Amino acid sequence: MSEAPARPPAPAGGRFPPPAAPRTATPRQRLGLLIGFGGTLLFSLWLFQGILTPFVLAAVIAYFLDPVATRLTRIGVRRSLAAVLLIFLLMALALVAGLLLYPIILSQIGILVQRLPAYVAGVAALLQEGLLRLEEALGPEMMDQRLRDLAINQAGTMLSWLGTAATRLIGGGFALFQVFTLLVVVPVVAFYLLRDWPGMLARIESWLPRRNAAVLRQLARDTDRVLSAWLRGQLLCCAALGVFYAVALQLVGLELGITIGLMAGILTFIPYVGSLTGFVAAVLLAMGQFGTWNEVLMVVGIFFVGQTIEGYVIYPYLLGDRVELHAVWVIFALFAGGVAFGFLGVLLAVPMAAALGVVARYWLRRYLESPLYLDPPRTGM
Repeated sequence: MSEAPARPPAPAGGRFPPPAAPRTATPRQRLGLLIGFGGTLLFSLWLFQGILTPFVLAAVIAYFLDPVATRLTRIGVRRSLAAVLLIFLLMALALVAGLLLYPIILSQIGILVQRLPAYVAGVAALLQEGLLRLEEALGPEMMDQRLRDLAINQAGTMLSWLGTAATRLIGGGFALFQVFTLLVVVPVVAFYLLRDWPGMLARIESWLPRRNAAVLRQLARDTDRVLSAWLRGQLLCCAALGVFYAVALQLVGLELGITIGLMAGILTFIPYVGSLTGFVAAVLLAMGQFGTWNEVLMVVGIFFVGQTIEGYVIYPYLLGDRVELHAVWVIFALFAGGVAFGFLGVLLAVPMAAALGVVARYWLRRYLESPLYLDPPRTGM
């Protein structure tokens, strides 16, 4: 019969030290960490939403410019110098675009304000003519006087509202974004973020829980791939369609063609909403300005060509199937973010939508591989 191992002698106090704490986290601890982190993040966004906008804009700029800075670093340029050059180039481009476009847009807004009553009258006259022809074709029982008056009044009201909204937006644009914030805070913060981007990512990665670090890194890579592909596609669409609409509408003689075209291109960031808004505004203005259906049909044709370019050239040939964010999901995320946190929520909506989409697909794969899905059906009692 073997002897029991000898117990080590007790320390001077006569008591043995307490057993070491377990090195495996419990499910309750993991859940508490997840809830605490998520709650702290949402509370911080709510508490500091009034001052976070320039910092989020700076982070977006750094995220866009990081691949370029990384390529410059690989060819021997110091990271700090690459960050300075890229931020300076971006500021120069923004300044040139502002100096060239802002006076043109302001002058076109002045034209809109002066001629808005005439545009409303032109829209009413053209609609009256079109509805009379429709009544002749369908008969008076399908199109009566009250319906004609309602359609004419609603079109005039819509055009007046568009003119007022455009005037307020352009005239108060710099009231929404403070000049100091745009010209000083955003570039400075973007420079420091761009310079230290690899180090910050490495530090965050070192804080990941070791048990789930590999899965979290893969989810982060998938989110980056989806987000960068979507943003690249939207930037291409915004730039290409904005230039196309502005030039084409100006060539057909629409007095506010540049403003409407650029507005449609910028709003293309919201899928379908930008093109639809630009289409309605351009058609109404064409009706008010030209007074004939031929020019109006030319404007309709311009937007039809623009949508064809977007759907059959930009996305299939330049992006392929890398864009994995559904348009409805993006629209919901943008509106939900705007309702929750205002402009800050709009900036954060797409990254959060991309991350949630990646996590949802990951858990769906886990579910489809689990017994919850694979259990065979019952064959009898």
